Amino acid sequence: MFAALRRRVDSLSESRLPLLAWLLVVAGGVAALVCAMVPVGPDWLGGAGAVAVAGAYSWALAARTGGRPVVFGALAVLIGVAVLVIDDDRLRTGASVMTCVVAAVLGVMATVPAASYPRAVRECVVAVLIGAGGALATIGFEPTITVTRFEYATFGLALAASFVVVYRLGAGLHGLGRRGFVIVVVGGLLLAGTLLYAELLRRYGPPDLVTDLLDAVRWCREHLGAFPRPIISVLGVPALAYGVHMRARRRQGWWVCAFGAAATSAVANSLVNPAIERTESALSVLYGLVVGLVLGYVVVRLDQLLTGSRASGGRARGRRSRRDEQAAALRPEPARGQALL
Repeated sequence: MFAALRRRVDSLSESRLPLLAWLLVVAGGVAALVCAMVPVGPDWLGGAGAVAVAGAYSWALAARTGGRPVVFGALAVLIGVAVLVIDDDRLRTGASVMTCVVAAVLGVMATVPAASYPRAVRECVVAVLIGAGGALATIGFEPTITVTRFEYATFGLALAASFVVVYRLGAGLHGLGRRGFVIVVVGGLLLAGTLLYAELLRRYGPPDLVTDLLDAVRWCREHLGAFPRPIISVLGVPALAYGVHMRARRRQGWWVCAFGAAATSAVANSLVNPAIERTESALSVLYGLVVGLVLGYVVVRLDQLLTGSRASGGRARGRRSRRDEQAAALRPEPARGQALL
C-alpha cells in the first residue's frame, strides 16, 4: 500500500511541480516588470523580470516542441544576463526581438484542440495572455528601435518559426491534403492582402479615403479608448480560433493555427510604440480579440455548413447535430503541459 501511495505521489510531483515552478517564475517576472513600469522598486527590476520571462518562455517552448528545455532555458537566461551587464543598445534590441518571437510562437504552440467554440475562445485567451507576458518582457529590455521595422521583423520571424514547427506537427506538406492546401493559400492571400493594403494606403492612398479611415480611428480612440489592431482581429484570432477547432477533428488544423502568430506577435510587440499609452495598447488588443472571436465564430459556422456538419430540419435537430459532432471530435493530442513531438 505504501509503495502504491509513493508511486502516486511521485507521479503527481513529476507532472505538476515543473508546471507550478514555471508559473511561479513567470508570475514573479511579470510582477517585477509591472513594478518597473509603475515605477516601484529598484531600477534593475525591469531587466530581471525580462530575463525571468524570457528564460521561462524559452524553456516552455523547447519542452512543448520536443527540444531540450533545460539547455534552451538556461541559454536564454545567460544571454539575457549578458545583455543587461554589457548594456549595449544593439544587444538589448536583439534580446527584445528574441523574447517577442519566442512569446508569439509559444502562444500558438501552447494551445490544445477545441471540440466546441467556447473552448476555442479559451485557447485564444490563453494565447493572448502568453503574448501579453511577452510584451512586458520585450519592453523590459528597453530596446532602441524603429517601431515599424520592429513590428515587421518580429511578425515575420514568428510566422516563419510557427510554420517550421507546424511542418513537423502536420506531417509535412503531404499531410495538408486538398482542404488544408486551400486553407493555407487563402490564409496567405489574406495575410499578403492585409499587409499590402495597409502599406499602399499609408504611402499612396487617396487623401479623402485616408482621411475617412483616420477619422474612424480617431472616433474609436476618443469614444472607446482604442482601435482594434486589424492584423489581430481580421487574421490572427480568427485563424487561431478556427485552427484549434479544426485540430480536434483533423491535423490540418495546425496549418491554420500557424497564422495565429499574426495575433500573438502583434500582442507581444504591442507595447513597443512609445507614442501609444499602455492603457490604449491593452484596449486595442482586447478589442481585436473580441472582433476576431466574432469573425472566427462566423468562419467555423460556415465551415460546418459547407462540410455538412450541421443537420437540416430545424433548430433543435441542428443543436443536437452539433452536440453529436462535438462529441465525435476526439482527435488525440498531448496535453498542454506535454511535448507535441
